[in-house]
Amino acid sequence: MRPQHSCPHDHGDRHMTRLFIALLFCLPFATSHAADGTLAAIEKRGAIRLGHLQSAPPFSYAGSDGSPQGYSVELCKRVAESIRQDLKLADLKLQWVPLELQERIEAVRSGKVDIECGTTTISLARYEQVDFSLPIFVDGGSVLTAATAKLDRLADLGGHRIAVIPGTTTESALKRQLGAIGAQAAFVPVKDGAQGLALLTQGRVDGYASDRIVLVALREATPEPAHWQLLADDFSFEPYALVVRRDDPDFRLAVNRALVELYRGGEIDSIFYRWLAGLGRPGPLLNAMFYLSTLPE
Repeated sequence: MRPQHSCPHDHGDRHMTRLFIALLFCLPFATSHAADGTLAAIEKRGAIRLGHLQSAPPFSYAGSDGSPQGYSVELCKRVAESIRQDLKLADLKLQWVPLELQERIEAVRSGKVDIECGTTTISLARYEQVDFSLPIFVDGGSVLTAATAKLDRLADLGGHRIAVIPGTTTESALKRQLGAIGAQAAFVPVKDGAQGLALLTQGRVDGYASDRIVLVALREATPEPAHWQLLADDFSFEPYALVVRRDDPDFRLAVNRALVELYRGGEIDSIFYRWLAGLGRPGPLLNAMFYLSTLPE
């Protein structure tokens, strides 16, 4: 099935053009094979190295037993199995490498991991260092605040302290949008969502900025979800993708082929509902992303 329900955090048709542009960045496939490429290295070592975040639920996080869990993690598992079949290997070991947000791009660029499985947004600046798969999710940036604070709109953030992870597309987009409307806010750097929520709960900041669905997950995990609210409108467009090595078309093609099969065959639906259904049904924008990614052979 292709979910046809309305989404509580649907961002409207204004994002469709941006989605098409993001997809265009990801479409070209090359057919050359490099003997020193990622696929050859995976075949030689009999293992694929998968980078994962430990505190970015519901996409990538450490479960109660410490094992990688989440939507992006499962997609990487499916990609690894597809690569195992393509390489005709009897077995392919999954070597999970825990990463912090700030090191994920460098981990792929340096070859520490073959794929980063998290919440990384496709951006032109990041294309200078790494490459991306087809989009795996689309979202928008927002800010989590106390409902009693009455911070409903972006302009209301002026004069307040906002926690954000430095070096992210969320930080740059929020600064740009606040500057455009002449609202001055103080940015407080945090390492992850857990720290951002902790500062917010302690009253040391007035809001925590991140991707909307990440904020929804944090809110729902609190003792009193109704105590917290998100901005009415998003301030950014965030197309997530798996991060892969730059200038390795064979490997990127293998990753994209695995994703296309998941989208085309409908398996993406069960993966979505397993990890994300509790946070809201997929809306037209996400449905469009899945549909546009079902490329022909």
